Amino acid sequence: MRNRAVGKLLLLALVTAVLLPLLHGRAWPHHLTVSLTQPLTDASNWIIDNRDTHPLFLYFFGYISNAVVLSVHAVYVTLLALGWPGVTALGALVAWRVAGPRLAAGTAAAFLACGALGMWEATMQTLALMVAAVLASVLVGLVLGLAGGLSARLDRALRPVLDTMQVLPAFAYLLPVVLVFGIGVPAAVLATVVYAAPPMARLTALGLRGADPEVLEAVESLGATRRQRLLTARIPLARKELLLGLNQTIMMALSMAVIASVIGAGGLGDRVYQALSTVDVGQALAAGIPIVLLAVVLDRVTGAAGADGAKAPRTIGWLYALAVTAAAALAARLLGALDWPVGWNVEIAAPVNRAVAWMTSHLYSGVPVVGGTADWAAHFTTWVLDPVRDGLQWLPWWSLLLIVAALAWVIGTWRTALTAVLAMAAIGVLGVWEPSLDTLSQVLAAVAVTLVLGFAVGIAAARSDRVERALRPVLDVFQTMPQFVYLIPVVALFGVGRAPAVAAAVVYALPAVVRITTQGLRQVDPAALESARSLGATGRQQLWQVQIPLARRALLLAVNQGVVLVLAVVIIGGLVGGGALGYNVAYGLAQGDLATGLVAGAAIVCLGLMLDRVTQPTERRPGKGA
Repeated sequence: MRNRAVGKLLLLALVTAVLLPLLHGRAWPHHLTVSLTQPLTDASNWIIDNRDTHPLFLYFFGYISNAVVLSVHAVYVTLLALGWPGVTALGALVAWRVAGPRLAAGTAAAFLACGALGMWEATMQTLALMVAAVLASVLVGLVLGLAGGLSARLDRALRPVLDTMQVLPAFAYLLPVVLVFGIGVPAAVLATVVYAAPPMARLTALGLRGADPEVLEAVESLGATRRQRLLTARIPLARKELLLGLNQTIMMALSMAVIASVIGAGGLGDRVYQALSTVDVGQALAAGIPIVLLAVVLDRVTGAAGADGAKAPRTIGWLYALAVTAAAALAARLLGALDWPVGWNVEIAAPVNRAVAWMTSHLYSGVPVVGGTADWAAHFTTWVLDPVRDGLQWLPWWSLLLIVAALAWVIGTWRTALTAVLAMAAIGVLGVWEPSLDTLSQVLAAVAVTLVLGFAVGIAAARSDRVERALRPVLDVFQTMPQFVYLIPVVALFGVGRAPAVAAAVVYALPAVVRITTQGLRQVDPAALESARSLGATGRQQLWQVQIPLARRALLLAVNQGVVLVLAVVIIGGLVGGGALGYNVAYGLAQGDLATGLVAGAAIVCLGLMLDRVTQPTERRPGKGA
């Protein structure tokens, strides 16, 4: 058969026909499940009983905890000593040296806005925590990245570890971290490191493995040792990837600010969490805006440092910047103006809360003809979420495994299909088959909505520079705003249930899909578009017949990232009535139930692995069969 995909499906159908008499039942067989409740409960009890006496905790984890506390305290004291004038001057001057006066002005304005919102002290607490967490994440990421970049075997061994670190919901590993380190700053920093270190490791390994072989050969021919080749050739050649890794690590660390506040991180995240616990959207937004501003400033500065053509500033420039910062801090101390003036604060909580109240009273059920958002949520649940969930749970367990195998094998290899099937089967073995299918239905619905909206907006941005410029700040805000901040408006508009959980996931995943789609369409070879125009193709024909086919890889990556980001919000959805695995993870953390939380978290990882394999095509190696 010439058509490879048809051949794969026919072979799979033959295997099914042979095994079908041996398969029966609709629900996952009970005798194929393994209970981890007792082992995990025993492990949790052992940690609690020995945390204050065992040498492992006293002389290893205890020293780590003390080092983290001292590091965060040192950074925080330094920021307080500089005062708001010194910190603002330092941030602006660093941005100036790296990217120029325009970004310097934006950085200064961002710090001043944090103070004007009444969040200066909380911003410094978060900044101190993030500096310590980012430094630790970069160190761990560099070590892992060096190992993976210099050894193909270690790279293959580290890949599933990094996948698990990125896909495992933060709430799932907050509980083990709290069991070991207790509530407070050490647990918050280390949980952030687990989440933020993988991008640094991946991009470091990518940069080292992608170094120009001719340059490395030339350096080796000059008699350089392996260490010298690493320091003088590989690392300098990987500068762009290393700075991109730093950028992504900072973004992911900041995205953990609110989640880490659940275990005592303090700072802006704690302000957001406390405001949302009292349904005070205005105060939550006042604390969320500084997080966004910090993320945007750090993104722009690190992005400018890693851009092509960026030059390293001279040492004398840095000395001038430090001198000006010291002068600003000294002047503020002499004038007694280290603390942000309370009279300069701008109150935004009251107008924001009034706006939310208006939205709730007018849009929830008061829209004529088309109905309110409550009706939309109910219809979406009845017509989409319920049928998809019921359909997945109605299918026999073995048929779902066959569907997964078929989808993964058609776009990849038999190894891809085997990995996807084993990941799906692991969910049944863990004993969470039914709630996992409920979560899967919500993920599929959210991904479908995200892709429809994301592709439409991405195409519009790719075809218009003006649209792209207008969308960029909006996407920045949506991508960096903590999920908890927009959770309350979503609930106010759609109520509590699975529909608001899907809405929150769409809001979180949409920016990445739009960005990747726009970039992929814009990177299509201009010669191909010019050739199509010379043949008389219309704009629509160019899009469907040239741009979209040539941007296929980018669009598939957009699908993949949409899936991963939607899964990242499953836990948040569990807090607003999404139920299923998200609720189990949140319940495990709240009740200290290690077994429930970790098993549900592992099931989410398996779902992410399965969906990754069925959405990303695997290239066949030359000479290898599929």
